[in-house]
Amino acid sequence: MRRLFRALFLCAAVLGLAGQVQARTSEDEQLWVNLTAMGSLSGKLVYFAEIQPRVGDGVSRLDQLLLRGAVGWKLSPSLTVYQGYAHVVLPVDGGRDVNEERSFQQVSWTIGKPWAGELSSRTRLEQRWRSDGEDMGWRLREMLRYEKPLKPGSNAVNALIYGEGFVALNSTDWGAKGGFDQLRSFIGAELGLGGASTAEIGYLNQYINQRAGNSRVNHVASITLFFRH
Repeated sequence: MRRLFRALFLCAAVLGLAGQVQARTSEDEQLWVNLTAMGSLSGKLVYFAEIQPRVGDGVSRLDQLLLRGAVGWKLSPSLTVYQGYAHVVLPVDGGRDVNEERSFQQVSWTIGKPWAGELSSRTRLEQRWRSDGEDMGWRLREMLRYEKPLKPGSNAVNALIYGEGFVALNSTDWGAKGGFDQLRSFIGAELGLGGASTAEIGYLNQYINQRAGNSRVNHVASITLFFRH
């Protein structure tokens, strides 16, 4: 009996060690630049359009290029709904680029102004197709964002934090895995550029849940310019 327990214990230890060896976390340093224009088209009809190159592999090559736009309707001063579309290019070294197409629905909500700042929410439901597969993936994203002026009565410089969680609602033949997908956490500053336009500069941590228990962490220098009119 003791020999049996020892054998079982040894097997469990070996399997545990194998799991630790197989489950790995890879890391990368990246630069994301987001240029976004947004404003009113007519009355309550609004839009946004953005271009976002993401440079990865130690900030040495283009990792993604994202083009995204949406048209929305302001239901109230604090609540807007959007229908949008995104085209994502995923460059492949020495091969044919992978393209992803997304249709999405979005709800943007200014929740309130606690602690002399502003708390807002962005909920986005995506339908995703990729050129290297046939399935359509569904993904839900939820962002909570808080900003606070560093000087009372002035929006010249605001402290800014946000977190965004991603959940894949199904698995696909091109690699999406149903369940928790990723988490993005940002800390930085929002700078007034004149009028309603702003720049957001800071550090973004992107944690990605991958297959076979593996994960990826991207350390991102994030620069976003919002041109509002």
